[in-house]
Amino acid sequence: MPPEVFTSSACHSIQIHHTVWPRLALNSHKHRQLKRMEITLTSKRFIHILVFILACMSIFRLLRFAITSYSSLHIHGWPDLVKTCNSLDSSCGEVTSHTTASSQNSRRITKKEYQFISNIITRRAPCNLLIFGWEPEYLHLAKKNAAGITFFLEDTPDRTKRMRRSNKTRIHKVNYGVAAKEAYTLLRQAREEVACAPNSGTLETSTCKLALTNLPDEVYTYKWDVIIVDGPTSDGPEAPGRMTAIYTSSMLARTGNITTNVVIHDVDRMIEKWFSREFLCDENLISSKGRYWNFGIKGQRIICIIHFAANSRTISWIGASEIVVKFTGMQDYDRVQQ
Repeated sequence: MPPEVFTSSACHSIQIHHTVWPRLALNSHKHRQLKRMEITLTSKRFIHILVFILACMSIFRLLRFAITSYSSLHIHGWPDLVKTCNSLDSSCGEVTSHTTASSQNSRRITKKEYQFISNIITRRAPCNLLIFGWEPEYLHLAKKNAAGITFFLEDTPDRTKRMRRSNKTRIHKVNYGVAAKEAYTLLRQAREEVACAPNSGTLETSTCKLALTNLPDEVYTYKWDVIIVDGPTSDGPEAPGRMTAIYTSSMLARTGNITTNVVIHDVDRMIEKWFSREFLCDENLISSKGRYWNFGIKGQRIICIIHFAANSRTISWIGASEIVVKFTGMQDYDRVQQ
């Protein structure tokens, strides 16, 4: 009989290890592949989730902007015209409604808006400040301009009674007389009439329907550093609109050889926006805040004022580029010389 062969435990262990290691290596390799796949899937899933969140945020912002714009137009601004005008139609649309009484509180000047116009006055003070309209905040502006002259033009008698007059703060009641519903008709006529052009002559003798010719003489003769248009209130289509105030301020700003800041309030409303862009021009818009636009208007004319006093004649020059001759009587001679 052949001898029995005894194998030691060491030999068995070697054989076992010889067969197990390749399996362990294979499993480890598969595990690493699965882990890499999981990481890749997790990264892709994260990117997809991130893109979805950003898309939702963009859609939400667009919806909020659309809702805010719609509310601003139909609650706080001038609504659409009931009639649309075309080049063949001689008639124009009418404004159906305007700011309601319930929304007046929301039209008050905000802190940021007040700071905006206050900074303009502070930079120009002491200055000649002309304000169409009245708000309690504007009295503080007059105090900031204590060393200059502040002139208020207001159409509401109750408001003019509340103001305290002084040598530096003057108040005058003005009659605008043009209803807001006539805005488009007046704008169309102004584009066609030579009398409404910027170089049409002196404002107080203008035949343009948008010109305010019944203001105090000081309004026409002073060089205004800052003009604020926040009046009339324009709280309905039958109420006076700001068409004449905006046009008149644009003409006053172009008289003289200085740059005048013309600040328009409530530019979220249709009339204020239309007439500001038409007569103050987008290229002159230098800053804005909330419902205020600030235009910088440079003087464009030289006015030759010829005074006849007895047998003598005195000539004074005011302004910049175009010559306009204006004759004044004896009663104006002393005032101009001052």
